[in-house]
Amino acid sequence: MRVAAIYDIHGNLPALEAVLQDIQREAVDLVVVGGDVLPGPMPTETLDRLEDIGVPARFIQGNGDREVLAVLGGVESTAIPETYRPVMQWVAQQLQPEHVAPDRVLAEE
Repeated sequence: MRVAAIYDIHGNLPALEAVLQDIQREAVDLVVVGGDVLPGPMPTETLDRLEDIGVPARFIQGNGDREVLAVLGGVESTAIPETYRPVMQWVAQQLQPEHVAPDRVLAEE
């Protein structure tokens, strides 16, 4: 079994696309996304692309993902430095309910 592990995407869709091209070329059987899909500049586009990678995938929530979900749930974590909180809030505002549905990448644990 060929497994690709990718980490720290941080909403960078162009970089994700480049990595996914390599994954496709290598004909992997499974992709493990090791966290921190978020935050970043293209959050919804990145999530949507990960939903449609064409290879079975497993997702581990990173601290960035967890903190964005906390903001979405109305909790502002003190674990995030104050200077980054507006970014977390912006990313959370971009998400739609389907992005956190139980069968999706950001399903709440």
